[in-house]
Amino acid sequence: MQFSVNSPVLFVLAGIVILAVLAQSVYFLAKAWRRAKAIGMDMAKLRRIARTAAIFTIAPAVAIVISVITLAKDLGVPLPWLRLSVVGSMSYETIAATNAESAMGLTFGQVSALTAQQYVTIVCVMTLSIMVGIWLVPLIGKKLQNGLITLENRDKKWGDILSSSMFIGMISAFLGYVFCDFSGVFAGDMSGLIPPLVMAVSALVMCLCGLAVKKLKRPWISDYALPISLVAGMASAIPITALLG
Repeated sequence: MQFSVNSPVLFVLAGIVILAVLAQSVYFLAKAWRRAKAIGMDMAKLRRIARTAAIFTIAPAVAIVISVITLAKDLGVPLPWLRLSVVGSMSYETIAATNAESAMGLTFGQVSALTAQQYVTIVCVMTLSIMVGIWLVPLIGKKLQNGLITLENRDKKWGDILSSSMFIGMISAFLGYVFCDFSGVFAGDMSGLIPPLVMAVSALVMCLCGLAVKKLKRPWISDYALPISLVAGMASAIPITALLG
C-alpha cells in the first residue's frame, strides 16, 4: 500500500491527541469557572472576560492556520495540525522539517511525495528535538529561575543584561537561518536575498502595527500584529521571489 502524508489513519491519530488536549482545557476551564462562582466573583464580569478571551484567540489561531498551510505542502495536514495545536511554532517546525529534508537530499516546498521512512524521520526530528525543552524545565527550571532572582537581587543591572542576552541569543539562532544563504549573493545568486527581504517586510509591518496602536489608540491591533505581519511577509515572498529568481 502506498504511503500518504494525508492518510485517514494519521488524521485519526492526530485527532485523538488533540481531543485529549481539548478535554484538559475544558476540564480546567470548568474547574476555574466553578471556583470563581464559589468565591463570589461577579458573573457578568466573568462572562465578559470569557467573551473577550474567546474573541482574542482568533489572532493566534490565524497564525496557526497559516503555519499549517505552509507546512502541509510537504508534510500533509495531520502532522502540522498536531504539532501546532499542542506544542511548537512555525519558526521551529519549518526549520526542523527543512533540516530533516535537506539531510535526505530534499528541498522544502518542492517535495511531491514522501516515503514512510522519510516521513518518520521528519516526525522524529520535529518531535524529539523540541521535547528536550520539556524535559529540561522540571530538571533545571527552578534552579535557573532562582539563580536569576538571586542575581537580580544582588545586581539588577546585570540581571537585566543576562535576561536580555539570553533572549538575543535565541533570536540570533533564527537570524542565522535567515542569512545562511546570503553569501551566495556575492557569487551572483540573488535568491539569498529573499529571506532577509521577507523578514524586513514582516518587521516593517509589525512596526506599522505598533505605530497604529500608539497613534490611533487601538490596543486591540497588537493582538493581530503577528498574523498580519505573517501574512504580509508571505505575500511579499511571491513578488520578491519573482523579481530575484
